[in-house]
Amino acid sequence: MTATNRHKLLFGLLGITLIALFLINIGTGSVSVPLKEILNSLTGNEVSKKSWEYIILNYRLPKAFTAILAGMGLSISGLLMQTLFRNPLAGPYVLGLSSGASLGVAFVILGAGVLPVFLRDLLISSYGIVIASTLGSFLVLMAVLFVSRQLRDTMAILIVGLMFGNFASAIVGVLTYFSTAEQLQKFTFWSLGSLGNLSWTSITILFTTVFIGMLLSLISIKPLNALLLGENYARSLGINFGRIRFIIIIATSLLAGSITAFAGPIAFVGLAVPHMAKLLFQTSNHAILFWATLALGAAIMLLCDTLSQMPGSEMTLPINAITSLIGAPVIIWLLLRKRKMIN
Repeated sequence: MTATNRHKLLFGLLGITLIALFLINIGTGSVSVPLKEILNSLTGNEVSKKSWEYIILNYRLPKAFTAILAGMGLSISGLLMQTLFRNPLAGPYVLGLSSGASLGVAFVILGAGVLPVFLRDLLISSYGIVIASTLGSFLVLMAVLFVSRQLRDTMAILIVGLMFGNFASAIVGVLTYFSTAEQLQKFTFWSLGSLGNLSWTSITILFTTVFIGMLLSLISIKPLNALLLGENYARSLGINFGRIRFIIIIATSLLAGSITAFAGPIAFVGLAVPHMAKLLFQTSNHAILFWATLALGAAIMLLCDTLSQMPGSEMTLPINAITSLIGAPVIIWLLLRKRKMIN
């Protein structure tokens, strides 16, 4: 089987898996909904129980769409970061982007009390949280990039990213100390991560920012392939490295910032999924990796959200805990596998 046919087969299987996980995610939870009723609800046909229709359209469907957007956005931002820094451990969470986004949201939720009423109402709106989160991740990424130009050691760059993340977390700690119980509770629930409780208006805002980030990522596909061989090689091909790096910064900030704003800081998805896509498709061509990472990220996030629902139970686990439980062993296994291949 040729590589092209193999990729077509894998994309077909991924598509089927994604659809299956989407339907399972909608049908799973404290109340199980039969597949036939799910299909009737999605196609506009009559559902035998009105309660099932209400659960699907007002809770399960928005949550599933949020999971797909979060999985795609975080995975693509991880792919962009790993290629830009030419480091397999780079990602929005490791490089401090999620911490920067958390800092921006912390300023909005925990620090809005000292602002005038009209400005406070603007900041705590969906638009204000998205802007604050995106700006926070953008500023951290700019700081990491500035330091990376001074340091050529990629491990040192990762350490710097972690230090920026710790610095942002320290500021959040100071803000929480002076916050009210209500503000602290709101920020704590946000920081645990949740894909539910988003209105269709919020999902529309999230979709718009993720869509813009994806378009900017698509523009960067060809330059990303050149960057695999180094900055000098990319420049020799006539690629404006400064412009492409800026586009990647904006794309990653939009993706990581908006998703963190609405779903909270979600770990390991941006780090693990690009590696899984490379391992599955056995290619470094970003024209293939982009779509593979996109589909795999959405599927992984739907799976994690389904597991967080604890089928048959009324309890719901934080999505961040599930992604960490799945993502951490995957990264450890990939590192061990890479070491065996080298030996």
